[in-house]
Amino acid sequence: MEFYRLKNNPGAVNVEDIPVLSYDTFIEQTLTLLKKKEHHAVDYFTACTGNKLRFFILIAGDDTHTVYLYSHVQERSVKALNSLTALHYPLHLFEREISEEYGIVFTGHPWPKPLRYPCVRADRDALMSMYPFYSIESEELHEVGVGPVHAGVIEPGHFRFICHGENVIHLEIQLGYQHRGLTGLMTGSRYMLQRALLSECIAGDTAIGHALAFSQAAEALGNFVPPSALQAERIIALEMERIAVHIGDTAALCGDVGYQLGQAACEALRTIVINTTQDWCGNRFGKGLVRPGGTNFPISVDIAGHLMENLNEVRKRFNNVTDLVYNNTGILSRFENTGTVSHTQARHIGAVGMAARASGLKRDVRASHPFQAYTGMQYTPPGLETGDVLARGYIRKLEADISFGIIMNLLDGLREPGSQLSPKPDYQMKFKPETLSVSLTEGWRGEISHCILTDEKGEVLTSRIKDPSVHNWTMLALAVRGAEISDFPLCNKSFNLSYCGHDL
Repeated sequence: MEFYRLKNNPGAVNVEDIPVLSYDTFIEQTLTLLKKKEHHAVDYFTACTGNKLRFFILIAGDDTHTVYLYSHVQERSVKALNSLTALHYPLHLFEREISEEYGIVFTGHPWPKPLRYPCVRADRDALMSMYPFYSIESEELHEVGVGPVHAGVIEPGHFRFICHGENVIHLEIQLGYQHRGLTGLMTGSRYMLQRALLSECIAGDTAIGHALAFSQAAEALGNFVPPSALQAERIIALEMERIAVHIGDTAALCGDVGYQLGQAACEALRTIVINTTQDWCGNRFGKGLVRPGGTNFPISVDIAGHLMENLNEVRKRFNNVTDLVYNNTGILSRFENTGTVSHTQARHIGAVGMAARASGLKRDVRASHPFQAYTGMQYTPPGLETGDVLARGYIRKLEADISFGIIMNLLDGLREPGSQLSPKPDYQMKFKPETLSVSLTEGWRGEISHCILTDEKGEVLTSRIKDPSVHNWTMLALAVRGAEISDFPLCNKSFNLSYCGHDL
C-alpha cells in the first residue's frame, strides 16, 4: 500500500510526499485500511488548484498512533465518481460535502443529500425548502416537525419525526441554516490573529478545543515546538473546558427529568469553573487564552493556587451531587435503556468522542494520538457499554474526575521552583510552502481535526475544519428510533451536539 505515515500530532508533510493514487487504487486501499477496527476516517476533503481537484484522505490508526495520508487527483470537469459510502458508511458525510461543494455525483451513494447548504455550494438553485426528506406513505403514521427556530438562543436546526402514535419510527435532522462560510474566512485571511479569533468561534462551547487545534496546525507549519510549560497550560485550559461543559450538561439532564436540586447545584458549580477561567484570562469561555506560538496569560504561582483551590472545591461538590443523581431510582428509571445506541451502530456510523465511548467505542485522541502535555502521560479513556442516556450521563462524571486529576498534576509541575513562563504569541509566524499540516485534539465532544494546506509561497490555500458533531448527529437520530417522541429532549441533551460546529 502507498501512503504517508504521519507519526506526530500535530504534524506537517510536504505535499509532494503524499502519494497520488488512481481512483480505483484509492478505493481499494481505503477499504482495506478501514476494515481494521482500530482504523477510522478522520477526514476526506478536496483542494482545488486550477483545473485540478486533489482529494486528500486522513485515516487514523489508533493502534499505531499514526495518521495515514494519501490522495487522488481528478480533472475539475469530472462530474461522477463511484461512491465509497456504500462499502463504508462513515464516509457518507465527506462524500456529501464534496458533492455539494463541487457538483460531483458519487454513483451508488445511499443517501446523497445536502450536508449543510454552504454559501459556496455548486448548485445555487438548491434551496433549504427543497430538502428531500425521507417519508413513508401510511394512514397510520404522522410527521412532526421541530425547528428550525427554537425557544431560547440556540442555533437553527430542523428535526422531522415520522411517528406511529407516540413512537418514533424515523428521525431526519436537517442542518445548515447559518451559511457562515467560516472555512472561506480562515483561508482568505492573511492575519494569524484573525484566524485564531475565528477558530474560537467555530463552536462557542469549544473555544479552547478548536483554538488549540488551529494553533497546533499553524505551529506545525511554522516549525514551532511549544515549551513544556505552554503545553501544560493548554491542557489545563482544555480540561477545564471539558469539566465546565460536563457539569453543565449534567445540570441539563437533571432539569429534563425534574430533579431541580441536581440542576441548581450543577449550574452553580459550572459557574465556579467558568468564572475561574475568567480569573485566569479575562473570558469565561477561555477566548484569548490559546494562541499560536505562545500565550498572553501564563500561569503564575498565584493563579495556579487559585485554580487548585476552586477546582478542588468543585470536584468535591460535584462528586456529592452526582452520587445523589446516580443513586436516585426515579432518575435511573428515566435514564436507563432510553436512547440506546449500540456499539455496532456507533462503529457503523463512525461515532467519536464521549458519546462513542458511552457505547463501548473507545476513541479518544488523548490516548490514540497524544498531543501537547498528553505525550508524557499514561492516559486511559473511560468507557461504558450500554450506550443509553444513563451511560452518556455517567461518563461525564467519570471524565470530569479524570480531568480534575490531570489538571492538579500539571499545576503541581508549574508550581515547581525554576519553572519558566510561556512565550508570547507569534502572529508573524511563517508557514512552510506546499505543505499540509494535520492537527487533532480531543474536545469535550470528541475528535477535532484542523488541516492547513499552503501554496508555493507559504500562503494558505485551503483550511479544513471538522467538529465532532458532524459525525455524531446520526447517533441522535438512531437514539430516538423506537422511543417515545417525549424522550427526544432527554436524548438530545445527552448528546448536546453543536449546530454551528456542523454549519461551518
